[in-house]
Amino acid sequence: MVDLKKDTKVSSNGQDYYIGKDITNDPEYREETAAEIAAPVPVIRKRDNGNSSSETKTNAGTGMGYAALALSILSLFVMPILFGAVGIVLGFMARRRGAEGLGAWAIGIGAISLVIGIFILPFF
Repeated sequence: MVDLKKDTKVSSNGQDYYIGKDITNDPEYREETAAEIAAPVPVIRKRDNGNSSSETKTNAGTGMGYAALALSILSLFVMPILFGAVGIVLGFMARRRGAEGLGAWAIGIGAISLVIGIFILPFF
């Protein structure tokens, strides 16, 4: 049995190893290490008091709305389950960011493509 309070020299394959040094109370090695989860930081968005025009509100989700619509239309032709589902999710996100028309169309087309892909295409 090795005494853990003393350094012990062990040779293996021509290399020397020192084992058994007690570093628990050594001030040189006193570090705090932990695997902890930080508390979530709340995201606070500034509320608009109606001073800006509706044009700036729709510009926030327009790009996401076009991407959702493109994926939903693409899902009619290629991989309807995957692209339809992604188009629906992006459509909801675009609606939430202000592009309500584009988001609604993306959700509708994605849902139609999803229904066709799941229920109708297996019979052909």
